Amino acid sequence: MRTRREAIAALEAQAAVWVEQLLAGQPYDPPPGAQAQAVLSWLETTLLPRLRQTPQEITQLLRGLAGHYVPSGPAGAPSRGRPEVLPTGRNFYGVDVRAIPTETAWNVGQRAAQAVVERYTQDHGEYPRTLALSLWGTATLRTGGDDLAEALALLGVRPVWSGPSRRVVDFEILPLDYLGRPRVDVTLRVSGFFRDSFPHLLDFFSQAVRAVAALAESPAENPLVAQVTQERQALLAQGVPPDVADRHAHLRVFGPKPGSYGAGLQGLISSQNWETPADLATAFLNWSGYGYTGESWGEPARDTLCQRLQNTEIVLHNQDNREHDLLDSDDYYQFQGGLAVAIRALTGATPTLYHGDHSRPPYLKIRTLREEIRRVYRARVVNPKWLQAMMRHGYKGAFELAATVDYFFAYDATTGCGADYLYAGMVQAYILNPEVRAFLTEANPWALRSMAERFWEAHQRGQWQAVEPALLDRLRQVIHETEALIEARGQTAQS
Repeated sequence: MRTRREAIAALEAQAAVWVEQLLAGQPYDPPPGAQAQAVLSWLETTLLPRLRQTPQEITQLLRGLAGHYVPSGPAGAPSRGRPEVLPTGRNFYGVDVRAIPTETAWNVGQRAAQAVVERYTQDHGEYPRTLALSLWGTATLRTGGDDLAEALALLGVRPVWSGPSRRVVDFEILPLDYLGRPRVDVTLRVSGFFRDSFPHLLDFFSQAVRAVAALAESPAENPLVAQVTQERQALLAQGVPPDVADRHAHLRVFGPKPGSYGAGLQGLISSQNWETPADLATAFLNWSGYGYTGESWGEPARDTLCQRLQNTEIVLHNQDNREHDLLDSDDYYQFQGGLAVAIRALTGATPTLYHGDHSRPPYLKIRTLREEIRRVYRARVVNPKWLQAMMRHGYKGAFELAATVDYFFAYDATTGCGADYLYAGMVQAYILNPEVRAFLTEANPWALRSMAERFWEAHQRGQWQAVEPALLDRLRQVIHETEALIEARGQTAQS
């Protein structure tokens, strides 16, 4: 008798066989059932023709640069059940912002909220009280608002949709009996793109916070009520005007200064222009300390952000597809790492760090950040197949290796989620592997030097501690050899 996992694996294997037969124009063997045949027919008549039009990307790009018309199409991710996005190469438009979060996103967000609560309860033996979540505009376009829906669900608030367009017109507060758990006080750190693209959602969330804070519920059931009351009284005692005290006590949406973008960490990490993690925390707080509500847009609120983070138990970041991972971009460490290092600087303790995997919505996964980094390390970072793929891309492939090292180093610097064996494994795979070393030397010695220097920096800063002296000597030798190679190439180019 097959287990559930074995049955799923067998079905996926058979589906792959049918797809191969479809692409080859062969009859299906064995013949599919009625439901499988319907899916295969849709693949043949709808999805495959769209996929075969994707080479139009270069053609349409050239047409656009020449000032000609480029057909329009919707934005989104085909991997998230959006086949209408294909073919690519069109002048894409976004979504109806008044329909976010969509009902589908609410379904995902509600289940994700429950998964986070369950994971924290299992890990700590009690319900979470406070959580900080990052919101990105690009992810919202792809998913229809999974992350915002999750934040609302944690608060215990459900959007209300109306009309054939299913636009969000209001929200309703879910009773505690329905939730089956206490509410969670949620703080949002939004990106500049999210702020600019969905300003009404910042006001929508702020209104939901006010409504939840006005409920007649106990602090154990609703931590938001107690926090707002306590902070309002403290601000009034300091002589802050009542309207300002009330606004800051309810403030739960923060982002960069109007007109600016990012979290302030990338420049410091890239230039090595920091001494301790406290420097990174200061930069993040300075960049993120602006509050957004319908009443006040981009109001300086650094002290209020510090107050929120001092009470934050969980820092959560979600990933909505498998087209990239958290060591693929500096944005992940800037947002989640920035929140983590700021909390550690303010409280002396590292919060619980979770990574939400929403790439397959029916199978949501909540992992600790350590678990996710180790999963990515095994699946991609030192995977020989990925390394071989990057080596086929010459200079840019070498750059991707160096970028991965940088992002891992930065995540470790901000969260402490690295480990000595991860550094040693990357050195072995990227620098001491003769084949990869030869590729880097030929295709991009600057990337080789960058990686060797970054590993050396990790040791100097105490992030990579248990390292043999012989390995450090080898890194130092690589740095010197690569410097000489780059200098020789420069002299050759000048002559």
